[in-house]
Amino acid sequence: MDLSVVIVSYNTRRLLEECLASIYARTREVAFQVIVVDNNSADGSAELVRAAFPQVRLICNSENRGFAAANNQGFRIAEGRYILMLNSDTLILEGALQKVVRYLDEQPKAAIAGCMLLNSDGSLQKSVRSFPTVWNLFCEASFLYRIFPDTVAFGRFYMTYFKYDSDQEVDWVSGAFLMFRRSILDQLDGLDEQYFMYTEETDFCYRAKQSGFSCWFVPTAQIIHHRFGSSTDEAKRIKQVLSSKLFFIGKHFSGFQRLAMKSLVLLGIAIRIVAYTLSGLLLMNKISLRKSQDLRVAMRAVWGI
Repeated sequence: MDLSVVIVSYNTRRLLEECLASIYARTREVAFQVIVVDNNSADGSAELVRAAFPQVRLICNSENRGFAAANNQGFRIAEGRYILMLNSDTLILEGALQKVVRYLDEQPKAAIAGCMLLNSDGSLQKSVRSFPTVWNLFCEASFLYRIFPDTVAFGRFYMTYFKYDSDQEVDWVSGAFLMFRRSILDQLDGLDEQYFMYTEETDFCYRAKQSGFSCWFVPTAQIIHHRFGSSTDEAKRIKQVLSSKLFFIGKHFSGFQRLAMKSLVLLGIAIRIVAYTLSGLLLMNKISLRKSQDLRVAMRAVWGI
């Protein structure tokens, strides 16, 4: 078995169906299995898999265990030399899976690999990031990464200057498509299940790098990522993002670094609340006012303020 594809599903029936169909229609030259872990979906996702894709190995949870824990369930029964963590809101384009498998076969120094993500309209979706640092979070909070997007100094956190035209070693790639060698699982012990959703791939790649493994971006393989397939409550999604980011900082940093980084995250949210509120009031922009409201709700939920 070359590859085990692990997909966590939560109320994304239509997207999951399209994702699975694309895997089987556009993957050749590699022996692969697909494992779907359903987090107690209420939309018939599990029934769809049983009926339309009987070759898929299906795990049905009686509750929503979260993205990290559900992926680990799939990892534990995976049989492939490589394991792919794949979002259900993706479409595999021709040859994408075998291209990344081939890349890892030919590049023994690479332990983790991501591919090129495209938006639903076919445009580039930026999926490469750097690990959080005090400086990176300052540039994010102050909008410097937007003011000077083409500079390494200010744009490193979101890698706004990154050229998506060649394979390169990076800090981490989006968990929408993250392939890694099975051999690193034992050392990293899978994803940290203390993350319910978001930032778990950052943590995985961070621990991998600390253990001497490297992560690579492979542009020859491409998929479509629709994004936020199971997210309907924006305030709840922002809360989960913030909670996970703060947990990552608390887990991996201490002392002044931890205090400064958490403060900068809070400052960044506060600045955005003010900016969206002013934009909404001055320009009568309902979208900006909604964003401000979602951020306030998330901030109160995370910090109690």
